[in-house]
Amino acid sequence: MKAVVLYEQGGVEKLVYADYPNPEITVSEVLVQVEACALNRLDLKARQDRPEVDPFPHILGSDIAGIVVEVGAKVKQISVGNRVVLSPNISCGQCSDCVSGYENLCNRQKLIGFQTNGGYAEYVAVPSVNAVPIADDLDFSAAAAIPIAYLTAWHMLVTRARIQPGEDVLVLSVGSGVGSAGLQIAKLSGCRVFATASSEEKLQVARQMGADFTVNYTQTDFSQFVLDLTNGRGVDVVLEHVGQATWEQSLDSLAKNGRLVTCGVTTGNQGQIDIRKMYQKQLSLLGSALGSTPELRTVVQLANSGTLNPVVDRTLPLQQAQLAHQILEDRLNFGKICLSPTIRDSPTTV
Repeated sequence: MKAVVLYEQGGVEKLVYADYPNPEITVSEVLVQVEACALNRLDLKARQDRPEVDPFPHILGSDIAGIVVEVGAKVKQISVGNRVVLSPNISCGQCSDCVSGYENLCNRQKLIGFQTNGGYAEYVAVPSVNAVPIADDLDFSAAAAIPIAYLTAWHMLVTRARIQPGEDVLVLSVGSGVGSAGLQIAKLSGCRVFATASSEEKLQVARQMGADFTVNYTQTDFSQFVLDLTNGRGVDVVLEHVGQATWEQSLDSLAKNGRLVTCGVTTGNQGQIDIRKMYQKQLSLLGSALGSTPELRTVVQLANSGTLNPVVDRTLPLQQAQLAHQILEDRLNFGKICLSPTIRDSPTTV
């Protein structure tokens, strides 16, 4: 098969379009012909230097949609020809967390495309329990945009922060996968949304998607912007996935009894907290990582029905993985960038 192979970590030039052996499945796995694979910022870190990446040579790609072309002897719930999206987290299925339904807390979990070979390829082998059927009319790129971004945002806002109709929610970096997903989920839940982005073009798209208030965080202190618009009250929930660079402003944006929920540290791991302010305002700080397969099924059902519309910035041929990484690295996208082995290559510039 054709694949984009990482023989060693480094710059975008380390992504090599090459021939690679077809994956073989076990009795409990399925073989999926990849139709689309969405990129994540974790792909950039995995390509650059993350030590957990395994095996080498390595194929990146955690967000995968495609068609089942082979099933293992013990697979019953999935059939050849099924259109599926893949849950990105392979859990052990045996520990107390997995048994209790908290598979995203499993200490032995592996992420497809990170600790296993992933979807930058024509085929991928995965456990059959990771395959979630999608509707016949759901676009493969839209489906590939769902797993990490929409599952993460759903777990953050619905499961962890427990957003309620009428609440104010601040979504950081709304042009990102998690940000654009968070905007949609918050509006679906009946919330008023404040959104930040780095350009007027991205803010305009956010407003078209339903954002009530938007601010360019490179030009304005977004916490002051939020406080001004809420008469000094602040927002009920902050969806934080940027990390160190925005941490203090995110906390300053919260109202009394506010909840900050975080899933990422793009700009650094360390953030300071004014403990007195935290307990006086009775703030809650919530960590969140991915989500469960039942949650993913819920999000997929909403996408199947058209209630949620995954945001895809563009879909490029698999051969253009280097370009796709550069676009994501330069933050030129709104929503997800996808790669597809099934579309023809053509010259494309940033």
